[in-house]
Amino acid sequence: MWKKRKPAIQIKSRDELAVMREAGLVVGRTLRRLTEEVRPGITTADLDAIAEESIRSAGATPSFKGYQGFPATICTSVNEEIVHGIPSADKVLRDGDIISIDCGAIVDGWHGDSAVTVPVGEITPDLQRLLEVCEESMWRGIAAGLVDARLSDIGHAVETYVRDQGDYGIVEEYVGHGIGTQMHMDPPVPNYGEAGHGPRLSSGMCFAVEPMVNLGTAATVLMDDDWTVVTGDGARSAHFEHTFAVTEDGPWVLTALDGGASHGFLGRDERIKDGAQP
Repeated sequence: MWKKRKPAIQIKSRDELAVMREAGLVVGRTLRRLTEEVRPGITTADLDAIAEESIRSAGATPSFKGYQGFPATICTSVNEEIVHGIPSADKVLRDGDIISIDCGAIVDGWHGDSAVTVPVGEITPDLQRLLEVCEESMWRGIAAGLVDARLSDIGHAVETYVRDQGDYGIVEEYVGHGIGTQMHMDPPVPNYGEAGHGPRLSSGMCFAVEPMVNLGTAATVLMDDDWTVVTGDGARSAHFEHTFAVTEDGPWVLTALDGGASHGFLGRDERIKDGAQP
């Protein structure tokens, strides 16, 4: 009896990582601009228009628009919406809201994918803490993405950190993923699980790590538009994501403008430019 082979994880060359970095920078700059534009009174459709202009003016293509029929350039998920919220002229941001903005771009066939949750005006301390916990859990997951580590070490790091911070719900139905010549590639990268399982990580692999953490339970509901996912109990949710490459020198965060340097990661684009191996 033949064993079913597990799909191979795409390995990128130095030159291919350099192009992914360009796509990552387009995404990072777009999200920085969108973060600056978030304010009470702006609509999610306004943000979508800004995102499309930002991506296309950089010579890149939006990853999301038209993907499996998705109608917009970014996903805008407000308050209890976890992921895949569709921008709308009727969705007006208000003081005290939080909005998760997920953004992707393609450069020469290579993808970058990142997300951030942004406060609208003044938010409550418990919401601010939710954002901090979710973002830090993402960085903990990325830090586990080392050569010779196991894939499940990433999700274990995310889950361990969140569990240590309080009674938050970690979404399990929607996970991170491999990324490269496609936006979503094998393998899936859960935000939970035991360490020490799955394939060993090798230099040149790229993953999108994207924890989604709820202020209440982990339960989710898919809305009638077949895209927007909301919390089962109506509690608010945060979502952060970065694309990173596994390298011999540690994670290189391709969608962070500083490459992850502010969090102690590689952060040096010169390493790829000077001819060193990834």
